[in-house]
Order: sequence, then structure tokens, then C-alpha cells
Amino acid sequence: IMSRARPNILVTGTPGTGKTSTCEALASATGFRHIDVGALVKEKGLHEGKDAEFDAFIIDEDKVCDELEPIMEEGGVVVDHHGCDFFPERWFDLVVVLRTDNSILYPRLEKRGYAVRKIQENIDCEIMQVILEEAHDSYSQHIIREMQSNTVEDAERNVEEIQTWIAQWSGR
Repeated sequence: IMSRARPNILVTGTPGTGKTSTCEALASATGFRHIDVGALVKEKGLHEGKDAEFDAFIIDEDKVCDELEPIMEEGGVVVDHHGCDFFPERWFDLVVVLRTDNSILYPRLEKRGYAVRKIQENIDCEIMQVILEEAHDSYSQHIIREMQSNTVEDAERNVEEIQTWIAQWSGR
């Protein structure tokens, strides 16, 4: 296991579950570095072009991992991505899976201007707990936390819970 002074945290979940706002709040509260993988992929060209059907970049997972490896070694990083199965398990001390009720998720995705088909795909993903299962298949069970992310209050509570977890991790 990597020896680091501060833990690394992955915040994952279906698009629209509040990953980026949770990570931004957490980074601002803790001084951790926030890495939005989607933005990094765009900015550094870590992709193999666009999937026209789903209007999304086809991520080059190896390039992403190569880019992140030295950063992850330092610790104190909160990574934000809707998938979680290609990151090395050793990178993370906590994996947070955000969950949102479909009645709330649908309008959030509509506001983003997603096509109906893309919204439905993401709703189905949430109903079938795809990301949660991916997390359970990829990481040790005891580091996974499932958190509801329906309201601003949920988001604030989640950030507080993660901060409490960080304090416990640091004091172990």
C-alpha cells in the first residue's frame, strides 16, 4: 500500500448525482486537490476521439492512469468521475458512490441539455445501480460508502461525513 500523509478519495456516481459540486466543496473545506477526470481528459487530450452516439469522449484509460499516477502518490486528492473500474485499487482509501432519486436526477440532466436518449441511459444506469456494482467489483468492500445526494442538505452532510472520515484516517 502507498504510504501517504493524506488519503485519496474517489467520488463516483451516475452523471447528475452531484460529484463535481461535492468534490469542489470537499476540496475547499480540506485543501485537497480536486481532479475532475472528464475535464482532465478534455484538457490533456487523453481520449481516442468522440463517441457520436452518446456525445462523450472515448477515454484512453491507460493515458489517464499515467497522467494521474504521480499526483495520486502524493495523497490528498479527491477524484471525480462517473466510472471507477479502471483506476488502480491502491490509489484510493475511500470510494464514495453518490446516489440520486430518478425524480430528481431526470430534471438535473434535462437542465444540462442532455438528449432524451442520454438521459434515459443515465436513469437506467442509476436504477440498475451500475456504478455501485462497479465500485463493489473494483474495490475492497470496507472502503466503499454509498451516500444519498438528492438535496443541498444531503450534499453538505456528505461533505461533513467525508471530513470526519478524513480526520479518523489521519489519526489512525
